[in-house]
Amino acid sequence: MKTESYNHILDNYIAYLETLSPRAKLDIISKLTHSLKSEVKPKENLFESSFGAWAGKDSAEEIAKRVQR
Repeated sequence: MKTESYNHILDNYIAYLETLSPRAKLDIISKLTHSLKSEVKPKENLFESSFGAWAGKDSAEEIAKRVQR
């Protein structure tokens, strides 16, 4: 992410957070702290995983015949 857009996003978050009550801010801090302490699990990129070879045993012709029925 470009630094300019990253800073813009952070500035918008800070502006929003300034409107919250102290209790809400503490809740957010707690949740952020918990998320940093938990194991980071890589998210599956569904877009990239949608590409690739067909895993089935049937040929393209067999699949086409079934679809046309």
